[in-house]
Amino acid sequence: MMTDRVIFACTIIIAAVYFYATTLIPSLEIGDPLGPKAFPRLLGGFLLIAAGLLFLEMWKDRKNTAQPAGDAGASLWRHAGVIAGVTVWTGLYYVAFDRLGYIVASTAYLIALMAWFNRGKWVANVLTSVLFAGLSYWMFVTLDVNLPKGILPF
Repeated sequence: MMTDRVIFACTIIIAAVYFYATTLIPSLEIGDPLGPKAFPRLLGGFLLIAAGLLFLEMWKDRKNTAQPAGDAGASLWRHAGVIAGVTVWTGLYYVAFDRLGYIVASTAYLIALMAWFNRGKWVANVLTSVLFAGLSYWMFVTLDVNLPKGILPF
């Protein structure tokens, strides 16, 4: 599919620019032996891995190129509605983030999106949302990153 090829090319370009930008980060002689470039390089590596996985998916699906016939106008409006809904929901997430806190706001945000995009799998959606919000909060707190606590006491 052409869209996948464009996304693949953009991912490779972004990864190349990102890796170049990490070379511009100054290295300090004191402090952490890995230096400030380790985490950005790790992220760039994961970006390239994601691009590789997309390429493998495109390679496996190369024989299934037939597009189903249908009303293109209705499909376009449906996709625009989904994009508008996700945009509004993300805006509400940003507004509620400080008041509700990271865990509650992120869990609610993820449950709603997963309920829409992964319909009918409530147990998996709720577990994924709660575990992601809880474990990522724990990871950030362990790394001394301050996140809003909101309505929860911890």
